[in-house]
Parts: sequence; C-alpha cells; structure tokens
Amino acid sequence: MSQQTWSASLSLDSSAPRTSCLDLWREKNDRLVRQAKVAQNTRLSLRRQQLAQDTLEGLRELLHSLQGLPAAISVLPLELTVICNFITLRVSLARGFTDDLTQDIQQGLERVLETQEQLGPRVGQGLGELWDAILRASSLLPELLPALHHLVGLQAALWLSTDRIGDLALLLQTLNGSQSGASEDLLLLLKTWSPPVKESDAPLTLQDAQGLRDVLLTAFAFRQGLQELITGSLPRALSILHEAASGLCPRPVLVQVYTALGTCLRKMGNPQRALLYLIAALKVGTACGLPLLEASRLYQQLGDASAELESLELLVEALSATHSFEAPQLLIEVELLLPQPDQASPLHCGTQSQAKHLLASRCLQLGRAEDAAEHYLDLLALLLDGSEPRFSPPPAPPGPCVPEVFLEAAAAMIQAGRAQDALTICEELLSRTSALLPKMSQLWEDARKGAKELPHCPLWVSATHLLQGQAWVQLKAQKEAVSEFSWCLELLFRATPEDKEQGAVPNCEQGCKSDVVLQQLRAAALISRGLEWVASGQDTKALKDFLLSVQMSPGNKDASFHLLQTLKKLDRKDEALVLWQRLKVQTQMPQEEAAWSLPLYLETYLSWIHPPDCETLLEEFRTALLEPCDL
Repeated sequence: MSQQTWSASLSLDSSAPRTSCLDLWREKNDRLVRQAKVAQNTRLSLRRQQLAQDTLEGLRELLHSLQGLPAAISVLPLELTVICNFITLRVSLARGFTDDLTQDIQQGLERVLETQEQLGPRVGQGLGELWDAILRASSLLPELLPALHHLVGLQAALWLSTDRIGDLALLLQTLNGSQSGASEDLLLLLKTWSPPVKESDAPLTLQDAQGLRDVLLTAFAFRQGLQELITGSLPRALSILHEAASGLCPRPVLVQVYTALGTCLRKMGNPQRALLYLIAALKVGTACGLPLLEASRLYQQLGDASAELESLELLVEALSATHSFEAPQLLIEVELLLPQPDQASPLHCGTQSQAKHLLASRCLQLGRAEDAAEHYLDLLALLLDGSEPRFSPPPAPPGPCVPEVFLEAAAAMIQAGRAQDALTICEELLSRTSALLPKMSQLWEDARKGAKELPHCPLWVSATHLLQGQAWVQLKAQKEAVSEFSWCLELLFRATPEDKEQGAVPNCEQGCKSDVVLQQLRAAALISRGLEWVASGQDTKALKDFLLSVQMSPGNKDASFHLLQTLKKLDRKDEALVLWQRLKVQTQMPQEEAAWSLPLYLETYLSWIHPPDCETLLEEFRTALLEPCDL
C-alpha cells in the first residue's frame, strides 16, 4: 500500500471499518495511560513496579505497530503522543535520561518529515536540523502542533539534563517564532513558550506539554540561580531562586531552593531573613540535612558557637536516621533535571561521618576539648567500622583524609588531657602506615628530584611522632618525649623541598602546601624538644634547637621568642638585643593573611608551644636588656 493510499484510508472522512484501527490504537494508548496512573497510586512497591513495566511494554508494542506502517498525517498525532508517553515512562523508571532516547525522538521527527510532500526523509541530519526543518515548514498542519510541543518538551528536558543549553535555546527560539538575534535568555524563552491547549478528545498523556514546561522552568531557574550563587552574583541569584521557589517545586527540591536562598541571604549580610528560609526548609518535612548544615554556617558567621554546635549535632542525627521511601511519580520530575551537587556546591550535605568530623573539628577549634575528644572517638569508630579505610588523599576532598582525622583525634585527646588515649590513637595510625615506611626513602628521593610531589605519608608519620612526644610531655615522661621529637625530626630532615624543580605543588587536605607543612612540622618539633631541654635545665641544648628552628623557619615568631628567652637566660645580651630588635620590627609590621591554611592538628599543636602574651615579653626584655645599657 502506498503512503498516499494509507493516508487516505486513515483520514477523518474515511469509512468506519477503516477508522476502527486508529480507534483501537487510541483506546490501547488510553488504557495504558490509565494503567500507569493506577500503578502510581499503588502502595505495594512490587505491584507498582510490575504494573509500570507492563505499561512500558504495552507502549513499546503499540509504538512498533504504528511505526511498522508508512507515516500518515491522520495517525501522527497519536503516534507522537505514544512516543511521548513511552519516553516519559522510560525516563521515570530509569530515574534519568539514557542515550537511546535520542533515537526515539529522532525517529518521530523523521516520521513527521515523511508526511511533508516536498520534503523527503532527512537521513543523517542531527536533531537540531530536524527540529528546524519541521518547525519552519509552511505545510505543517495545526493538528500536529499539540503533539509536537509535547515532543519539544521532552527534547528540552533531555538537552537540559545534558547541559546542551545553546541547542535548547535555539529550539525554543524557533518554536516561539523568534528571529535571529532575539533573546537567548533561556529563562525568558521558557516563560514565553505557550504550548497549545489539548483538545478534549485528544489521546491521553502521562504528562502534557504544559506540565513539562512548568518542570523545565523550575529546574532551569534553580540550576541558574545556584550557578549565580556559586559565582557570587548574589542579587541575581536571589531573584532567580525566588522564581524557582514559586514554581512547580516538589518538597525535596523546595528544601534545596529554600536552603540556597538562605545561603544567598547569609552571604548578602542578611542573617535574619536567611534564618527564616532555613526554618521554612525544615518545616517542609523531608530531609533536614541541608538546612541544618547551612544553619551551622549562619550561626558560625554570627559567632553563636552554642547554636552552631547544636545545629551540627542535629545534622549528625538527621544523616544517621533512616527516612521512609517515597515512591517517585511516573512522570518527568524536577529532580531528574538537576545535577547531583558536587563537593564544592553549597548544597552538598555530605555523609554522616563528614558531618561528625565537622562537629568534632569545630569543637576542637572552639576550645571544647572534652566534647571534641568524644566526637572524634565516635568518628573513628564510624570510619573503622567495616571495610578498611583508604589512606591516600583524594584529589579534591571536602575535608581531611583518614590519617589527618587520626591526627586531629590525637590532638583533641591531648587538648582534653587524655594523653594515654592520644598514644593509643597514634599507635593505631602508625600500625596502618607501617607498610609504607620501607618506601619512604624512595618517596623523598623522587620529591627531591622533582619527579613527584612531596609525599603525604611521611608527613603523617612525622606528625604522629610529634603528637606522641607531646603526649609523653603531658605524662611527665621526658625521655620518651625527647625520643619521639628526635625521631620526628629524623624523618622530616630527609626531605629537602628547596631542591625541587619549579612547578605547581599540589595542595594538602585543607589547601595548605605540603612543603609549608613540612617547614612548620620541623619548627614545631625543634621548639618542642628545645622546651624539654629547658625543663630539664639543659639550656645549651635548647639554644641549639631554638636557633635551628629560627634558621629553618625565619618568619616563625614563636621560635624567635623561645630563642630570645634562652639567650637572656644564658646572659648572651648582645645576641638577645639583635633578636629583640628584629622581633620588635616584626610585631609592628601588618600581618599578611596566608594564602592557605594549615591542617587543624598542626594549628592545634602550634597553639600549645606559642609563648603567652608576647607583647608583655617584649616589654620585659626591653627593660632587662636596654636599661642596663643606658646606665
């Protein structure tokens, strides 16, 4: 049968027996759509899944029947509707778009072009060219427009999910009849897109073009608002996120939108309004992790430590709770068009262990040593429960890797006066890194030659011995403390990062350079051992360590202060006077903020060896050193 004969047989004025085929196909489509809606309302998950799969297979069979015959104008509205229902259900069940959906859309477009008398099949053309040819065709029949707009909605969803924003903007410009040079603002194009109203006797759909348009508008507004927030365009982000919140927003998405609005307002210096949005996000009633995390940032910015820590404790509870599963709609929803937040996103909530680490580290930073110690013990139990944790730093983690968590935990134990627990944690860390110790010489050699970055493992091992030394200091075991400090220094002095070739040095876990960490660890170990020599009355040995720490780290004021005290004690006034003058100049100079931060365990350690009230010390030295000279 020729295409013309087939089209005539299914035209609106054809005889009843021949229209019955079209009626049967339509009835089957409508029956399958109703079946899908029954599946959606079924509470039993297995029954729901089986009904949905049966519906999908039924739509697939119906589509094969329709496409097994030559394309006919009278059948195309139904055929395109079946394609749309089939794609919608597939995407919903797969919870995302798959590559082969492009073929389904393309086949539907080619079928439309086959019915255009002056246009043959456009084999080999891309989707963009096919859409352009169809939407600009003068012979396009009005009865095809509702189904074509429906297919446009699916094409738009596919392109939005794969970040083909330019192609999507061109499609909507063509659909809206825009001329070249018209607005490329996708948000505006989506707003001006007005799908035609379906006829009352049109085939049933799982989701119509208007519904898709509303989903697309909300999804793109949220995506763009979040991008503006990340890039710092806060007023524009606020406006677009408000638009997303007023759109078709499912509850999980609404939580994210409200949280993003809270983040935006916090950064704009409006904490009270930010708090209102975070409260609104919590009241939505779904996962509370995101607003609680943002609330902790807000309270930290306000300096309310108690509220900050309470928010983090609730965050840990929220991430450890099991939430009841809510079956997704058998539709294309906003969530399917949103990318998963990466670790740099303000909407990345993280895992329970990451939240527990944030709570423990903030307690340590805020001086709540006992709380920090308990939280770190809980965290280590989480990390060590089950599979062996990895001991290599990931490329761009949101926080420290497992060895640094051990080091922070040991520092928290020492801060809380639990030296024995600190020793236990350090021994555990050393036992887990001992396999790498034989390889250290080669690692240092590679670093000296510039072949590889300064290795992390030796720094972790060195820091472990440093913390063990401090634990022994707390236990009044001077011999063991000096031994650990010396072993730490022996490991650290195997590295000479100054010999490395010029080039980028990868950042450590908290954004600090590994050679800076190495320098600070050396200074800390030398100062610590020197303080032990001072405590035992061996000032000459202490002088050597303090002098070496100043040479290794010229800008380290703590080392200079300890050296000054020792020079004064040994009555070496001329050297002490020179050092005092240099320190006086250093303290009067404006302090430059470092481009990176040190790991928390090292920051905590350095606070232990920092001389108290340096300004008073300098004044006392001025009195002791200068006044006798004036006499």
